[in-house]
Amino acid sequence: MAKLNFVLLAIAVSLLLFAPFSCKKSETRREESAPLPVKAPDIAGRLAKYAPTEIAVGPASLSDEDRKVVNKLIEAAQVLDDIYWKQTYPQGPALAARLKSSADPADKPALDFFLLNFGPFDRSDENKPFLGSGKKSPGAGFYPPDLTKEEFEQYVAAHPAERPALENEFQVIKRENGKLTAVPYSVEYKPELERMATRLNEAAALTSNPSLKAYLSRRAVDFLSNDYYESDCLWIDLKDNIPEIVIGPYEVYEDALLGLKASYESYVYINDFEGMKKLHAYLDHLDEMQKSLPVEQKYKDASVKGLSSPLNVVNEVFTAGDARAGIMTSAFVLPNDERVREKKGSKKVFLKNMMEAKFSKSLVPIAARVLAPADAAQVTFDAYFIEVMLHEICHALGLNYVTLPDGTKTTVGKALRDLNTAIEEAKADILGIQSVPLLVRRGVIPKERQNEIYASYLAGMFRVMRFGATEAHGLGVLLQFNFLREKEAFVFDAATGKFAVDRAKIEGAVRELAARFLILEGDGDYAKAKAFIDRYGVMDEATKSALGALQDIPVDIAPIFRIVY
Repeated sequence: MAKLNFVLLAIAVSLLLFAPFSCKKSETRREESAPLPVKAPDIAGRLAKYAPTEIAVGPASLSDEDRKVVNKLIEAAQVLDDIYWKQTYPQGPALAARLKSSADPADKPALDFFLLNFGPFDRSDENKPFLGSGKKSPGAGFYPPDLTKEEFEQYVAAHPAERPALENEFQVIKRENGKLTAVPYSVEYKPELERMATRLNEAAALTSNPSLKAYLSRRAVDFLSNDYYESDCLWIDLKDNIPEIVIGPYEVYEDALLGLKASYESYVYINDFEGMKKLHAYLDHLDEMQKSLPVEQKYKDASVKGLSSPLNVVNEVFTAGDARAGIMTSAFVLPNDERVREKKGSKKVFLKNMMEAKFSKSLVPIAARVLAPADAAQVTFDAYFIEVMLHEICHALGLNYVTLPDGTKTTVGKALRDLNTAIEEAKADILGIQSVPLLVRRGVIPKERQNEIYASYLAGMFRVMRFGATEAHGLGVLLQFNFLREKEAFVFDAATGKFAVDRAKIEGAVRELAARFLILEGDGDYAKAKAFIDRYGVMDEATKSALGALQDIPVDIAPIFRIVY
């Protein structure tokens, strides 16, 4: 893709324009002339659920050097999409090219929605197909298409020496003559990784910031070594630079087969140092938040790692890969490598301009539609921002490692496998809400914000449940919602069809649910976690009806990145 020129230009670049795909010259005439998959009749309506929204970043505090560095960082992120297509839907670029070349006007919204979802499966509707009738492979592009969870578990049990490589998050699995083999990402995606490394080295040569230069240079090396530990540590240590990038394989959401394999993603962003100053007080109380958790000491580490690790408020400039598939991210905590978290902690990054866009386009109209008027009036951006921030930092609470009944010490993620992402997202949500009274008592959160946070929390559940119960965040929220309704902390008025918060019951119910999630993770008991999900992960008619009344409200935004210099 041609180099972007940001100097003295105002460039509006939509999400769709940056989706890299090309029609391979080697495609046969038969493939080119074959009929396109049958389209769902409502694709245009589905696309309308994502409100096109300008995500603007102005010129403040950006030097000529910063602009040049941002340019190269975006170029590196653009290459990453090529890898993500291979990971999520390898046939995607060829099908996208056929849709693009189609003369049928109905194929334009189909192409747009296809690119937004990185494939023909609607991520906000339980991955149901909107092109064709095939089912999404739970293993995506990480495993042989016909591999089952049972076969994998039987194989690693019979070949224990091969387990570490086969379960490694940075290796794809191939089948060769009946044998499963692990192929490092650095081999599988070598051409793309080499291109990304080149762009990062070019950015490193442009910046005068020593910590950014060290991170970019080391990240380029790690792309080709398949070991991201050193550069993840350097990313945590980034200091005093305005533009930043996080780029590499992190989240395992795309692996619905085993929850092991990490997808590539990238965020390019500009730090908001003034915004960061306002939030440091939360980290100052993180250790106290850990000690106050409503469980026995065995379910929480003695102290929280990374109390001094960065908490960044930023404005998003560009995203790629898993960061731009389906629902847009409001905030993230990385890296996920427990070795890095043990040594350095984690970096919490809050995408303020993205959060503001989601709040105005989705959460405000949802609150007006499903909440009792008194509660809807208390839904505010400040409360929403606090809630999201607490969610992200509370990922650090509880336990990182568990000891199973047979004496094996492992991570919570590996113990709970494919259930982990939903349980972990729900745990972070509820621990954040559980910490609110403590932070009010300490004067960190103004007392008048407490009820606003509860109301915004409830409204936000309806926004997230619209993502679908197969999406980790959507399922995690459904678990919380059903439990808190069972405890009558959330009440439904059948006469009005509205939901409300019971202020007398919410604190106690939240503490009880916080304990349930901490124990599920601390025991590492897969069967108990599954039983909890089976019980609370079901949507009743009242909830379905409330969600059905939101059809005309955007599910999320489709960002249009505008960089004005």
